[in-house]
Amino acid sequence: MTDETLTNPISDDVFAQRRNKLAQWRETNQAYPNQFRRNTLASEVFTTYEQQTAESLAQTNQPVCLAGRILLKRDMGKSLFLDIQDMSGKIQVYVKKENLLDGSIEAVKNLDLGDIVGVYGYVFRTKTNQLSIKAERLELLTKSLRPLPDKFHGLSTSDKEQRYRQRYLDLMTDEKTQQTFRIRSQLVQEIRQFLNERGFLEVETPMMHALPGGALARPFVTHHNTLDMELFLRVAPELHLKRLVVGGIEKVYEINRNFRNEGISTRHNPEFTMLEFYQAYADYHDLMDLTEQLLRQLAQTIFNKAKIDYQGETIDLSKPFQRLSVLEAIHAFNPQWSLEELTTLSSLQAIAQMLKLKPEVVQSQSIGKLQFALFEETVEEKLKEPTFITEHPIEVSPLARRNSQNPNLADRFELYIAGRELANGFSELNDPEDQAARFAEQSRAKMAGDEEAMPYDKDYIVALEYGLPPTAGEGIGIDRLTMLFTDAPSIRDVILFPLLRPED
Repeated sequence: MTDETLTNPISDDVFAQRRNKLAQWRETNQAYPNQFRRNTLASEVFTTYEQQTAESLAQTNQPVCLAGRILLKRDMGKSLFLDIQDMSGKIQVYVKKENLLDGSIEAVKNLDLGDIVGVYGYVFRTKTNQLSIKAERLELLTKSLRPLPDKFHGLSTSDKEQRYRQRYLDLMTDEKTQQTFRIRSQLVQEIRQFLNERGFLEVETPMMHALPGGALARPFVTHHNTLDMELFLRVAPELHLKRLVVGGIEKVYEINRNFRNEGISTRHNPEFTMLEFYQAYADYHDLMDLTEQLLRQLAQTIFNKAKIDYQGETIDLSKPFQRLSVLEAIHAFNPQWSLEELTTLSSLQAIAQMLKLKPEVVQSQSIGKLQFALFEETVEEKLKEPTFITEHPIEVSPLARRNSQNPNLADRFELYIAGRELANGFSELNDPEDQAARFAEQSRAKMAGDEEAMPYDKDYIVALEYGLPPTAGEGIGIDRLTMLFTDAPSIRDVILFPLLRPED
């Protein structure tokens, strides 16, 4: 008996051998036929017949027609066992000369791992009681000219980039990868259902903007030839969505692609997916409550429990999420600094210098910016359990409403889980004069060299002057949410085709 498994390397000889097999096949057969139609999937066979005994299957002699890629081939001499995989999973196929209608078992033996075949046969149980397909006929539907990676180990673990560059191979050989993207798809579907049931309307807004607004981020720049104008890929859909709330769509959301010309890390990809939603006559407290409900329901629906295992830790979504202000969080994780030190400019600058933060941070004259820099440096990664961080400095919240009791703070929150920001929301700034002043401040920062500052968006100010009702809005990172729900350590693991530098 020989047991052929998938191998990693490809040599010129192997490639030539497979091309030679294809040439021989072309002489008497259609090489890439398109007439085959299956009537079942591998998983459906198990669902339908898993309770039946070998005797009952033999009596019913149920015919099936399925197709898939050969992942394993065991040659027993007068018979073969093939493992074939389709979109639903794997199933074993038993091939014996006496069972084949044309009796041509040599043609089956000549198949290679990776070939895609159509199988006609009957459901039965082997001597080891494994539910399988007894083949009467096999058709070669697609010849695989290249050998596939080892199915037992997937792509090289020492070179993860190969998984991202050749995601199709990763999906073929690693069931966990397939499951990751099934969960991602399910998350998006369940989010849509959750919001639709609450009266939100899904919309689509432009991905090319004349002004790059809605977030503090460096944009990608492009050019429209016919209009001869500079355009920017969307950094956020926020300002367009709030225009729709002005227009009367009081509950609105978009699952959108955003583009930010920034660094790449385990948490950042220049192209990423966000959920953004806005609700009139609500504030940021309402959205914190809604976000808890959403995440709890997602976990319950997908995993049938409200606890998620992530990188060796259990994240409990069933308990009320902790809520701390930025200042409370800094002090809680850094008790060596007094509240007085954390609210005094000179003390904050000294702490920033001690932590060796960037010179522009150390030299900042803004208490709020210094506080938020300390939060990011000393607190963010320690927030493992779900935690809402509230009361952000107004200096780092150019689109958020000022707090009524303290105008130096914004009615804003960020949700952190497993040390990562997962969501950002706030009561929207609907005072056009205040917004105009903040846009002007952002414009001055941009003129001074801040590439992430927002430009002055005159049309958005005009929209606010028509009247934006009291509104709260939020963005949730779909990629980071998928990382949490699939135990993925890197954002590249949950994006099918992450951005990579070309190999050549």
